[in-house]
Amino acid sequence: MNLTISGHHLEVTPALRNYVTTKLDRITRHFDQVVDVKVLLTVENQKEKERRQRAECNIHVKGSDLFAESAHEDLYAAVDELVDKLDRQVVRHKDRLQDHHHAAPKRVM
Repeated sequence: MNLTISGHHLEVTPALRNYVTTKLDRITRHFDQVVDVKVLLTVENQKEKERRQRAECNIHVKGSDLFAESAHEDLYAAVDELVDKLDRQVVRHKDRLQDHHHAAPKRVM
């Protein structure tokens, strides 16, 4: 899995990088065919405090691309919300890939 964490208008500290990496482990635990993950952390210059810190993520999995974004006044809370959204998308994608059709029972003569 290729992981790219970048920051826009902020420096990605080792603590923040470690936090994002540990949170994204939950996604790879549910679905192991993740090819590429790109995370963008942004601080926007807005007057209001809420929804100022943003986290976006693109995940390339086998079969499709998934995208989620989250905004919060705390960057760590935005990352938590982002991972929750991505986790739901990954589980739904995995569920679609699985074959849910059962084989017809064989006739007994």
